[in-house]
Amino acid sequence: MTLLSEIKTIAVIGAGQMGSGIAQVAAQAGFQVILCDNRLEGLTKAVQGIEKSLTKLFEKGKIEEHPPAILGRIKKAVQLNDIANANFVIEAVNENENLKKEIFSQLDKILPANTIFASNTSSLPITRIATTTQRSSKFIGMHFMNPVPIMNLVEIIRGHATSEETYLITKQLAEKMQKVTVCSQDYPGFIINRILMPMINEAFYTLMEGIATAEDIDAGMKLGTNQPMGPLTLADFIGLDTCYAIMKVLHDGLGDSKYRPCPLLKKYVDAGYFGKKTGQGVYKY
Repeated sequence: MTLLSEIKTIAVIGAGQMGSGIAQVAAQAGFQVILCDNRLEGLTKAVQGIEKSLTKLFEKGKIEEHPPAILGRIKKAVQLNDIANANFVIEAVNENENLKKEIFSQLDKILPANTIFASNTSSLPITRIATTTQRSSKFIGMHFMNPVPIMNLVEIIRGHATSEETYLITKQLAEKMQKVTVCSQDYPGFIINRILMPMINEAFYTLMEGIATAEDIDAGMKLGTNQPMGPLTLADFIGLDTCYAIMKVLHDGLGDSKYRPCPLLKKYVDAGYFGKKTGQGVYKY
């Protein structure tokens, strides 16, 4: 019996873009999935989005199983009590540490002691969030990339008390979802955002200082470093509010001035220009 064999039902907390994507790949991997969100409207929209995504993948020959069969493994829930039989929980709510702590504190009272808790946080400290539970050894970071059904990577973050067994189960789980994993220790930004966000932040400084236009910055980095999109376009896609929040985590956690969020990035966020999701960021959509 493998470590993974005990995982039958996965609960995903949060039905936004990340949560719905995680629910989709978990269902594609054959797991029973409970997608939980306190907004019924959000749940309905998420399931519709999953159905659309699965149909496209099926039509392109990317998946063999018929979409209705995969969708049949996803159940909706509006209360945390409705996920009491889950063997593995992946939290994917907004990048708000207090919110995540509150959710995990509640889950700790609802779920059996052997259920593993994973957070999809892209920058917040796993060790600190885990202390709100009585299962720090069964707490881990499982950072999926966006869009989840397309991106192959899962960044696994080991908290200070995360056990080897928890890490191995999480790694096997990600691999069953057809993902490649990398492992990071629990320091601000982990691997991906520790390197990516300062690049995006520097692109904003380059724009703010009038060194080049947004279009030339993006074209230069895209063609000069063989990236699929330029850093400012990528920032719009990620969400400028998310980029700003992660830069603040890096600056606060590491205390180095090189991580200071660019004032222009902050100005966009203050103006409500969050990027593609709001129709306006560095570019208009």
